[in-house]
Amino acid sequence: MMPSNMTYSLLNVGRIIAGPGSLSTIGEFPAAHGAQKVLIITDRGVWGAGLIDKPKTILESAGLRVSVIHDTPPEPDVNHVKAIFEQAKNLEGDMIIGIGGGSAMDVAKLVSVLLTNDVSLEQLLAKAEIVNRGLPMLMVPTTAGTGSEATPNAIVLVPEQQVKIGIVNSKLVPDCVILDPLMTIGLPAAVTAATGMDALAHAIECYTSKKANPFSDTFALKAVTLISKSLRIAYREGRNIEARHDMLLAALFGGMCISTSSTTAVHALAYPLGGKYRMPHGLSNAVLLPHVMQFNLDAAEDRFRDVAAAMGLEVAGVNVRKAAEKMIENLYALNKDLNIPSGIAAQGVTESDLEGLVEAASKVTRLLDNNPKPMSKSDMRAIYRRLL
Repeated sequence: MMPSNMTYSLLNVGRIIAGPGSLSTIGEFPAAHGAQKVLIITDRGVWGAGLIDKPKTILESAGLRVSVIHDTPPEPDVNHVKAIFEQAKNLEGDMIIGIGGGSAMDVAKLVSVLLTNDVSLEQLLAKAEIVNRGLPMLMVPTTAGTGSEATPNAIVLVPEQQVKIGIVNSKLVPDCVILDPLMTIGLPAAVTAATGMDALAHAIECYTSKKANPFSDTFALKAVTLISKSLRIAYREGRNIEARHDMLLAALFGGMCISTSSTTAVHALAYPLGGKYRMPHGLSNAVLLPHVMQFNLDAAEDRFRDVAAAMGLEVAGVNVRKAAEKMIENLYALNKDLNIPSGIAAQGVTESDLEGLVEAASKVTRLLDNNPKPMSKSDMRAIYRRLL
């Protein structure tokens, strides 16, 4: 139950347009923001798949000058972001468009504010203030998971610390978002699975977070329902437009949950796996999700029952504990159906690495403090060990 003295707010995207073919509107946004020179930031996979061709053509037909930076890597680190920022400075765009998964959109958001503020990336990582709003930002997600298109967050890998760090600021919320499922139909099944489970983690974590509130509750439960209905279908039938559309909406709703609530221990334990082993973010969250929820069970039974109901599980007449357990069982079953690995040994993690993982995860207090149940280093160690 939300504390009686708690206040809460929602940072929302200025405009969202969604539906099959909605990408055709992309030429309208720069003019609405007085932009004439557009900079698209994307990733290698999206560029290689030719997904930039159509938006670039539409923008150029609208009389805009378009430049493209297409080398955002998966899990970008500090040096990657700085290199892309240097490219962006030379291209002199007056609007940033991020097209891709969470990495491309996060980098686009950071470049936007770095271009308008006298501050370095290192200073942002050290929690320096962002004084000025960035260049106008439009996001077009090509995966359905991170929700970065709706969050005030950008995640950066810091190699020397072997961990990911989240930069969180209201000025990172995009101005516009286009959700076109046609941009996701070529997404490989394994990526569909991992990013979809990432969206589910956002929804469940935010619903059980200490910061949960009526805003996040509403978006979280709707996201859970959409994912439960459509993720398996999108995984098996990649060209199913309805399922792809549902997953894009669910990912957006998950991002909106993050903007008003917070993720918790799943993400805290996932960050070191990405930081040291470059384990894809969605995959690490998917692997951890049922185990962390098992740990949280006795502190969140009522909330887990709500999630079970949103999943479409039969909970009528079932006691709260059993309903909560059914939710966790369903997470394990979903991972199995999506061929998500059950552990982390394949990522190169060994028993001798556990202490380093625990130390790194324990420093992610921004998220751990919101977990419904306190998690000690011993608890973290037990979860990581179980995943071995």
